[in-house]
Amino acid sequence: MQDSENGTSGHHMNVLGWKIDIYIGIWVILLLLTLGEVFYAFLPLPKMVLALGLVSMAVWKAALVGLYYMHLRYEPRNLWILAVSPLPLAFILVLAVITEFGWLVG
Repeated sequence: MQDSENGTSGHHMNVLGWKIDIYIGIWVILLLLTLGEVFYAFLPLPKMVLALGLVSMAVWKAALVGLYYMHLRYEPRNLWILAVSPLPLAFILVLAVITEFGWLVG
């Protein structure tokens, strides 16, 4: 995806009026999410709240990496189905481990 006028890539985002390469912007977002995870992990919250918060941030990071750095955003639907199909199994396995340790029960 290149601009025909100057030959540069069209992958840019506009942040506060600045034109930033999309990969640098995503990298900054991933860095902020990682720092947020580190600070969030040390908050005095119940384990279940900590686990849900950390998992949700990890899911966002995985989605950003998959969409932009693995270029799934620009792939056809068949590849999307292939990439997303293991997620229900992963959810079932995580739920089984959580219930095995009794985190949901009390």
